[in-house]
Amino acid sequence: MSQKSNQKFGIISFMIILAAMSRLLPHPPNFTALGALCLFGAAYYSRNWLALAVPVLAFWLSDLVLNNVVYAEYYEGFTLFTGTFAWSALAIAVMVLFGRTIMQKVSAKSVLGGTLGVSLIFFVISNFGSWASGAIYPMNGAGLLACYTAAIPFFLNSLLGNLLFSAVMFGSYELILKKSPALELS
Repeated sequence: MSQKSNQKFGIISFMIILAAMSRLLPHPPNFTALGALCLFGAAYYSRNWLALAVPVLAFWLSDLVLNNVVYAEYYEGFTLFTGTFAWSALAIAVMVLFGRTIMQKVSAKSVLGGTLGVSLIFFVISNFGSWASGAIYPMNGAGLLACYTAAIPFFLNSLLGNLLFSAVMFGSYELILKKSPALELS
């Protein structure tokens, strides 16, 4: 791997990890960068496995801190994974696959469409996972509908968070590329 490729990998990875760690800051419920960081990784990593692995790892690291520091009182002992982590990881994988398709050329239109798409994907998968856990909603059609209905306000926050973080991440990276165009070629 060339020095320019290493720099590009480092910048992209740092931005994704930083975005994931923004979950540790006070914010409205679901106003996070999760969809944005999936879209960003999908757009800029040249290898599929990196586009998937880095967002999942970044999300998991932020979850470790949240579950064992911020929300430690809700868990018994050290928590590596929550019961819904698999659903979140599945959502991340689908968001990255979607992003790899829609972000073949980065443009304002693809970022905007991609942001809406990843927000919908996360809404559908994460809330299905919440319903499927059986912890809150009855395991029937009415329970599934109630779960999705209750989640609508969180969708708006998720969409707004993804829009903001997508603008910041893609805009910042484009500024970096303008300052150092050789990175684009690596």
